[in-house]
Amino acid sequence: MPPTSAFAKAVSCSSAPASPPAREIDARGRVVTPGGVDAHCHLDQPMEPPLRMADDFDTGTRSAACGGTTTVIPFATQHKGQSLRAAVQDYHQRAEGRAHVDYAFHLIVSDPTPQVLNEELPALIAEGYTSFKVYMTYDDMKLDDGQFLDVLDVARQHGAMAMVHAENADCIEWLTKRLEAAGKTAPRFHAHSRPMLVEREATHRAIALAELVDVPILIVHVSGREAVEQIRWARAHGLKVFAETCPQYLFLTAEDLGLDNSYMGARASAARHRATTATRK
Repeated sequence: MPPTSAFAKAVSCSSAPASPPAREIDARGRVVTPGGVDAHCHLDQPMEPPLRMADDFDTGTRSAACGGTTTVIPFATQHKGQSLRAAVQDYHQRAEGRAHVDYAFHLIVSDPTPQVLNEELPALIAEGYTSFKVYMTYDDMKLDDGQFLDVLDVARQHGAMAMVHAENADCIEWLTKRLEAAGKTAPRFHAHSRPMLVEREATHRAIALAELVDVPILIVHVSGREAVEQIRWARAHGLKVFAETCPQYLFLTAEDLGLDNSYMGARASAARHRATTATRK
């Protein structure tokens, strides 16, 4: 993108010389900010047909640019049985020539085989893919605690950051089966299958495993007060635990999924809805 006059003036304040602007925009009376960085988004991840993600690198980065975001970091997803290197190569092909802003990749590790742990992941970290995500839920993505520890150990040895989707998969599966057996399948029951303790327990366990390995972790899209309490406890005890949340968890609650059995509540559905109006704070 060509620099605006405001950007050129900002650059001239540094030690680097300002280059002449290719295009000058009158920004008087407006707020000029640097481009935003969206460090957690999902674009064109491979999915089983006929499912597909709503945005690919074309539409997703067009939307980002219109909102002032000039860098995005989506996820190159490894599927079970797939080489992690192959997943990265596939994602580069999906992005090549289609992105309208800068981009980088996080990795998603779902099959930490000896080859992945000993060869592929260390090599990719050395090449600059220094952050990766692991899941504690979803059958096609989740790692057990032993696999989680193995991946954390690679992060420690090679200076990478492990990101964690923290939910207790067995609790969710048990609750979901009971809800389905009772015929409670409307969108509003999504929250019933994921009470706050499901995230709290997994967050506590992720922190404990990271403490055992002595490595920092980032808990992603934190959605409930009880998980926040676990993170605050860990940080108060000197552990390097970081966290992020999402706008939907700040502005939507379980009530937004509806009070009846209509499908309308699906419009407000995200991966998890734990908070109520009374407990969100």
